Amino acid sequence: MNSFVMMRHGESQWNQENRFTGFTDVDLNDKGVAEAKSAGAAVKGIKFDKVYTSTLKRAYHTAEIVMKVAGQNPPVVKHDDLRERDYGDLTGLNKDETREKFGAEQVQIWRRSYDINPPGGESLKDVVARVKPYYEQHILPDLKAGKNILLAAHGNTLRAMLIVLGENTPEDINKAEIATGVPLVFVYEGGKLHRKAA
Repeated sequence: MNSFVMMRHGESQWNQENRFTGFTDVDLNDKGVAEAKSAGAAVKGIKFDKVYTSTLKRAYHTAEIVMKVAGQNPPVVKHDDLRERDYGDLTGLNKDETREKFGAEQVQIWRRSYDINPPGGESLKDVVARVKPYYEQHILPDLKAGKNILLAAHGNTLRAMLIVLGENTPEDINKAEIATGVPLVFVYEGGKLHRKAA
């Protein structure tokens, strides 16, 4: 029995400012650093064999802090396929101001629908299309080999992963709220992943 821990990065400056971040490389703020430290203490009991993270610093800095607090130094693999969803023309905009401009209903559709793209950006379906093959080619073989894996990524990366893992469907994924810096722990047993209760 081995573990697969997924975690959204700690809070970033743009999270705090309520902006669409997407591919913009914004770092953690002080609260985000504290969240990553708490997450490291929470997963200290798991000996990680490998860390996967996106190429955006808010994700890999979270992973670095978590591993430092946990007193571990496993290999770290960074990849663009694990980045946040590209919000296109919405990137950098304040979410409240965007609602005022386009209407709350339209912004909610852009943010939470499965297959509707924001202007110039990716839908969640697009994120699944890049996360799924990456998971199947890299992470899943490690899990099958009995390794303990940490994935430090982004809210929409993890929503995509929840669909890939069969935890959620395209129909109900819009209800999934993923907090910053909180580990989601799965156990790999008998060829299947089972989510552990928080």
